[in-house]
Amino acid sequence: MTSAAVAAGPLTHRRVLHIAVPIVLANITVPILGLVDTGVVGQLGEAAPIGAVGLGAVVLATVYWIFGFLRMGTTGLVAQARGAGDAAETGAILTRSMMVGLSAGLAMVALQVPLVWAAFAIAPASAEVESLARDYLTIRIWGAPATISLYALTGWLIATERTRGVLLLQLWINGLNIGLDLWFVLGLGWGVQGVAVATLIAEWTGLALGLWLCRAAFGGRQWRDWARVFDRARIRRMMQVNGDIMVRSVVLQMSFTAFLFIGAGFGDVDLAANQVLLQFLAVIAYGLDGFAFAAEALVGQAVGAKSVQAMRRAGVMTSIWGFGTSVALGLGFWAFGPWAIDVMARDPAVQEAARLYLPWVVAASVISLAAYMLDGIFIGATGTRQMRNTVIFSAICYAGAIWALVPVFGNHGLWAALLLFNGLRGVTLGLLYPGLERQCPGSPAAARVV
Repeated sequence: MTSAAVAAGPLTHRRVLHIAVPIVLANITVPILGLVDTGVVGQLGEAAPIGAVGLGAVVLATVYWIFGFLRMGTTGLVAQARGAGDAAETGAILTRSMMVGLSAGLAMVALQVPLVWAAFAIAPASAEVESLARDYLTIRIWGAPATISLYALTGWLIATERTRGVLLLQLWINGLNIGLDLWFVLGLGWGVQGVAVATLIAEWTGLALGLWLCRAAFGGRQWRDWARVFDRARIRRMMQVNGDIMVRSVVLQMSFTAFLFIGAGFGDVDLAANQVLLQFLAVIAYGLDGFAFAAEALVGQAVGAKSVQAMRRAGVMTSIWGFGTSVALGLGFWAFGPWAIDVMARDPAVQEAARLYLPWVVAASVISLAAYMLDGIFIGATGTRQMRNTVIFSAICYAGAIWALVPVFGNHGLWAALLLFNGLRGVTLGLLYPGLERQCPGSPAAARVV
């Protein structure tokens, strides 16, 4: 192992937890904000404001989710540069990523009219809800440059193992948002517009805090070394990595959206039961994200340091913690899932249906583990083309399973198809993992190629 690989210290379980735990805690704040947003506008005593805030938030979240490649791509590239001891490149990568984030956000602002029109064409609502949602969106859209740029800053913090900074960032953004929600809506009576303004302020002040947390990247002149920043080879590699991740993200989004749409065809009860159980899947994602992100940072540093041994050890150690978390979540859902279902849904028919499908969620907590952890490993190693191809293959099989199973087994068949999709993602990436090791610059195979 090279000196660059051990610059941040030995690879221990404590180091894994140091990266992962703040991410898990940061994730916990996300649903709390959604609950407060809904609860605050709910105090207005009308249904339309609740629907408007929910619809507007979903529209923006869907668009922003596409730009998640900026977080993942930045993490992998910065981690490799850090592992190679190339501090100048870590700053230059952040500059490139910030330029992408700001440009994408400004493009959304410039194109807000057709974007809002398209959103309501796809998801029409009542005239009152649509009017309020337009007010909400026309305010929140001005936060797009900040929100998308924050993906780059978050990726840099994860790659450099500053995940406490990620936690601080989330606490600030969501905490300020909640406080301003209460003031603007309940105190000043601004209604839906108050929720939007609160989020807008939180986003831009969050960007300022994120820049301060990443100040190490701006300590020298590397972040404005324009010859390096605009180096064609490095830009081409960044575009390839981010492009692959974007395709993969879009396919994932389409797959989960298909689950929702097809589930809606089974009637209101099964649709409501699926919505409840999907919140459990979100908990699984929040729990495993911390260890997947740790894999991104540690594997990326190992690849940058040209150490296959460190790469393998990072993947194994983070996966051990991921496995323990997935088993604990599965047991928790099995033991306490019925109680949680009763709390989330008061309709006896929905409660009964959700309990009927609960075993699928228990199984998903373990079956989905490989997909989550290998995603992190492949992102760290920037094996993004393999990720893209495997998710496309898995989505095709998912579509075939829906075609074959849903007509026979109904909602059970839909859940089986979803688990097949996640399971295949893990299996196919696992089969490709040996090739990822061979591509590592420090491997004997890579040396023979050179």
